[in-house]
Amino acid sequence: MIEASPAVGERRAWGWVTHLREGGTTPWHDWSAQQRPLGDSQGRYLPGAQQLELLRRLNLVGRPTPALASQVLEASAAGRGRPDLELVGAGPESEFGPAPVDPADLSAGELVRVAASVLADQVVDAGPVPADEVGRPSWWRRGYRVVGDPELAGELRSQLVARGRPPGGREPRILVVGGDLATMAAHAWTHRAFTEGVTSWREWLRLLHERRELPRSVDLPAVARAWERRVGRERVHVVLDPSAVPRLAGERRGLTTPTYLPGEAGELARRVSAVLALLVLPEEGERVLAHRLRPRVRRHAHLGTTAASLDVPPAHRDWLDAAAERMHRGLARAGYAVHGNLDDLVPRWTSLEGTAPSPDATLDLAVRVLLDDERSRR
Repeated sequence: MIEASPAVGERRAWGWVTHLREGGTTPWHDWSAQQRPLGDSQGRYLPGAQQLELLRRLNLVGRPTPALASQVLEASAAGRGRPDLELVGAGPESEFGPAPVDPADLSAGELVRVAASVLADQVVDAGPVPADEVGRPSWWRRGYRVVGDPELAGELRSQLVARGRPPGGREPRILVVGGDLATMAAHAWTHRAFTEGVTSWREWLRLLHERRELPRSVDLPAVARAWERRVGRERVHVVLDPSAVPRLAGERRGLTTPTYLPGEAGELARRVSAVLALLVLPEEGERVLAHRLRPRVRRHAHLGTTAASLDVPPAHRDWLDAAAERMHRGLARAGYAVHGNLDDLVPRWTSLEGTAPSPDATLDLAVRVLLDDERSRR
């Protein structure tokens, strides 16, 4: 990089800001090294390196509007991490605070922090969330409720509602749905990320293991017992084969195979959730995550039929195996109607090492979701 006086370096940085606002993708190192045109100041302070690099990444993927570009450049880097960082070579270096950086050297996690801040502002600024309108169940049809694994239950319930079959109704059957415990744990973490908030996947698993407890929603014997006390044992069905749900719910046509959000979707949601906690009350935060953020994320996430991108590290597998065996024995002794095979509760490990959400994949998803909002506005 060619040395320049502080004044020239700052004006060159403002020229790069203009370049990025106009959709440019030239990295800062190349821009400053090639003696690109100088620019005039557009504010009291230059935007931070994280904000500028995120805007450049957006330009590489799509065409952000001027409004989105301004949102990104004016955003703060939320959460724990380094404060807004200055561009190297854009001005005199201070003896205090973090050293200036080349934006290309920033980690994906640093850029996700900025993206989460922008997304939180967007979902809040979108206005109040309308009340759900799912209709009333027909009095003459067998009623149902789908509980258990929150992601699986949500997918099946949504399909039934779309068919005009809302939950509830006359003497509803309680369908306690689930699968292998490792996948259910991943689903419980994702659901928490899009509702009340949650720690990182690895940390959350560690705490569960340490306390020897399962998430309430996927402790299927406990869920079944709670409903048994309310409606009686004969109306509680444990469903480990999702294809049995339509028949049990009184729907003649079959449902499509559920698809699930990948790990990076939950990671992005939990980052946004942490920012929302500073902006709105918890109840409003849950509503905007579920109704504003989740549909946008789902449109751009790489959906799958398993939770393959959230694997369990080997250190926690023996504990989950033992918990699944206890769940198997408990449900068998309780005598509930079972649809599917209770052996499917026990995980079948397919990889030697567990995987956590990738920071790079989370950033790629965040960029696509940010651009999605702008396309929908246009």
